[in-house]
Amino acid sequence: MNSKMIFKVQGYILLIIAMGMIAPLLISIFSNETDILPFFISLATTVLSGYLLTRIKITNKQIRTKDGLAIVTLGWIFASLFGALPFYISGSIPSFVDAFFETVSGFTTTGATIITDIEVLPKGILFWRSFTHWIGGMGILVVAVAVLPMLGSGGFHVFKAESPGPIADKIVPRIKDTAKILYTSYIIITLAEFILLLFGGMTPFESIVHTFGTLGTGGFSTRNGSIGAFNSSYIYIIISIFMILSGANFSLYYDLYKGKWREVIKNSELRLYLGILAFSVIAITIDMNFHLYHDWFDSFRHSLFQSSSIMTTTGYTTFDYDQWTTFSKGILFMLMFVGGSAGSTGGSIKVIRILILAKLIKRELTKILHPRAIVSVKLGGKSIAENTLLNISSFFMLYILIFVFGSLLISLEGIGFMGSMSAVAATLGNIGPGFDFVGPTHTYADFSILSKLLLSFLMLLGDWNFSQYSLF
Repeated sequence: MNSKMIFKVQGYILLIIAMGMIAPLLISIFSNETDILPFFISLATTVLSGYLLTRIKITNKQIRTKDGLAIVTLGWIFASLFGALPFYISGSIPSFVDAFFETVSGFTTTGATIITDIEVLPKGILFWRSFTHWIGGMGILVVAVAVLPMLGSGGFHVFKAESPGPIADKIVPRIKDTAKILYTSYIIITLAEFILLLFGGMTPFESIVHTFGTLGTGGFSTRNGSIGAFNSSYIYIIISIFMILSGANFSLYYDLYKGKWREVIKNSELRLYLGILAFSVIAITIDMNFHLYHDWFDSFRHSLFQSSSIMTTTGYTTFDYDQWTTFSKGILFMLMFVGGSAGSTGGSIKVIRILILAKLIKRELTKILHPRAIVSVKLGGKSIAENTLLNISSFFMLYILIFVFGSLLISLEGIGFMGSMSAVAATLGNIGPGFDFVGPTHTYADFSILSKLLLSFLMLLGDWNFSQYSLF
């Protein structure tokens, strides 16, 4: 393993994190709040540490698959450790374990929080808290691939390890250009939502913070009541639309730009993604209209928002859905295991894996009826390699096993079965809020230190795309 190269890249990642701290520092200075010095200390510490790591002299610049995985793994850990400094030094989060938990939740776009009163935090801290979503949404390492020529061809191994799906495809031949295209789409959609939220009555600060949370599918808000605190149908609908856009494969937007409308419309993953979402919205709308709201529009807007929020793993809320019926909560719980599309900022299992698993089950049933038949699993008219099918099957089994054992470990806290399961599902799937003990009106503050560390690990594991670790 090329250890020197791995740690040298970590230095550049820390410099990128430090650059990200400049904006919240400026906001703190402009607002004249108490977090100016903590941000300056955090930025200086991160810059110094990053600079020292970049001075490591290397003779071998080659990056193999295992090196790419190590870069991604350490990258998220380093980013979370140094990203926690503003929270801890400012006293906004007095415990470093809690600060680490909050930062991991931010960078992995989970949105699980230990903060019980968000509205008392300084603006700089609130901005940094949500900006970690935006950075982590597309991936810190994707930025590194785009701006670091030193990675060369090895950038693909980093991109593949960071890629949120089973198949890491390049949009264009050069992986550096692919990363730039993805970020260009990301920035354009970010600006579009920011402007539209301004029209909804949000302040510029609230608009940018909630745009970060939406595009990164993270869910951190400036309000204790999340999006529900704005009580605006316009804001509900706009954020719902952009959550759905963020849960789709970002490469499709480049296809639209290139005029490949027919290919986008025929995309089987996109169809399944929208189909599952549409079914959930319709089912919950009907159920809620008869059992809770007794108003079709109210039922629809809350159903659309909450289904979009959970399926895309954003985690914003407009209502305490723990008060919904068992049927509607059951649908939301199942959506926690679906997630967004490959190549999106969403987490969890991913729609592409669900689609391929369904095709694999269909093939096995066909082989039972026709033992001599040779049936291949195809996606987009192309046969999927058997090792990819094995990888996806292994990922699914591993995901479920981690969910089961994680739930058992968290249950040692003495909380209810639903609370334990949803806490693990919400962190492993990078969703944030769950049900019961970790429902939309609760936080993760009451968990023990060991449980917070376990849940932090689950958030990182879910964001690391851990099926790639079978390569070890």
